[in-house]
Amino acid sequence: MIRALYTAASGMNAQQANIDNVAHNLANVNTTGFKKSRVEFEDLVYQQLRTPGTATSQETEAPVGLEAGLGSRPVATARNFTAGSMRATNNPLDLAIEGQGFLQVTLTGGQTAYTRAGNLHLSGQGQLVTADGYAIEPQITIPENAVTVMISKDGIVSVKLPDQDATQQVGNIELANFQNPAGLLALGGNLFSVTTASGDAITGVPGTDGLGTLAQGFVEDSNVSVVEEMVNMILGQRAYEANSKVIRTADEMLQQINNLAR
Repeated sequence: MIRALYTAASGMNAQQANIDNVAHNLANVNTTGFKKSRVEFEDLVYQQLRTPGTATSQETEAPVGLEAGLGSRPVATARNFTAGSMRATNNPLDLAIEGQGFLQVTLTGGQTAYTRAGNLHLSGQGQLVTADGYAIEPQITIPENAVTVMISKDGIVSVKLPDQDATQQVGNIELANFQNPAGLLALGGNLFSVTTASGDAITGVPGTDGLGTLAQGFVEDSNVSVVEEMVNMILGQRAYEANSKVIRTADEMLQQINNLAR
């Protein structure tokens, strides 16, 4: 009975992590470039009461064992990097990545981070920066008197200046990709950093070597499906409720044992 209490409690803790993850996904349903995640579980160690193959007589052995499981636990939060839907903004500084790849940004300490959120802005110095003010890498500066900003599918940034018919190229946007994007470390603020699990960044021109292309005037919405998360929430809630009923049942059985002494 005591074992059942702890086993069910581990299931409740696991489902709490599941509900927390669903809440995080739903909270970011309107976050640009957000990628949903799911919690993965594993069963805990087993208490072997009898191992398979144990001799039951001089000539026979048990074909199966007798074991008692001790519950479950969350072991991973797997992020899903499937593309979200593209939404037109008509803002020339907004970019969406059609396909694989990440924009590169330079953090305050000089570290490079990666993002799928292409809602870019101009800093006071004319640099292309993220909503948090981090500069795009390689850095691109837009002239103060630029009339039009054009970004091609392969990342060429051009501007049109007053009294000039021809456009002027001011930089190139490069994308980065990884052997295992799911191994990236989430920093918050739509940013990820490299880990040994993700592998080193492989940079290149958009549209080459498996990298996606850029779409100017669009942003990539979150890939969270509200309906799917609501279903996951119901399943997690029912599993949590079932584990709580196991604890209640085990408690009632212990109570019956205590009543035997009366």
